[in-house]
Amino acid sequence: MVNILVVGDHPLVRKGIVCVLREAFPITNIAEACNGAEVLKATASQMWSMVLLDISLPGRSGIDVLKDIKERNPRIPVMMLSAYDETQFAIRALRAGAAGVLNKDCLPEVLIGATRQVLAGKKFISESVAETLADEMTVDSTRPVHELLSDREYDVMVKIAAGASVSEVAAQLNLSVKTISTYRGRILEKMHLKNNAQLSQYAIRNNLID
Repeated sequence: MVNILVVGDHPLVRKGIVCVLREAFPITNIAEACNGAEVLKATASQMWSMVLLDISLPGRSGIDVLKDIKERNPRIPVMMLSAYDETQFAIRALRAGAAGVLNKDCLPEVLIGATRQVLAGKKFISESVAETLADEMTVDSTRPVHELLSDREYDVMVKIAAGASVSEVAAQLNLSVKTISTYRGRILEKMHLKNNAQLSQYAIRNNLID
């Protein structure tokens, strides 16, 4: 029996994905989880043929949850799902052990094809992500500065750019306000920006947030 776990905090989106998969893979067991704690509990108690994991989760980021899954059971293939341009997350996700990155706005047949590929033991890499990987192999001084951030810094940057306060980010990531303030200062320094408004403008310009 093929077992697939679909993880995301938006019920309509999650159930839409499940519906597409159940129609394409009728004899497959498909379960759902809505946050990092649930997916870690599920992957600790059961072997999954595949996990489809939203990169944006409440609390801990999808990248952090991915790392935990791969550390506990590296045999479980994990496909990351993103509401934004998947190329923005591809390098980080693949480096963390993802079997591929897929945009949630993709056509159902793309989701089905990517799922078949991952279930067959292969990685799914779209043409746009392949181009990003090729560019990564070339030294390019024009690379976006957000690529210089660590995974944690990147996560904090996206949340602040989306309008969250330092205290809100601290609560979401279960870290102290002082720690998030330190991250914020480091992010602004690395990105040569002065304030949150410039951070938001940069994130919108580079399709990191809506």
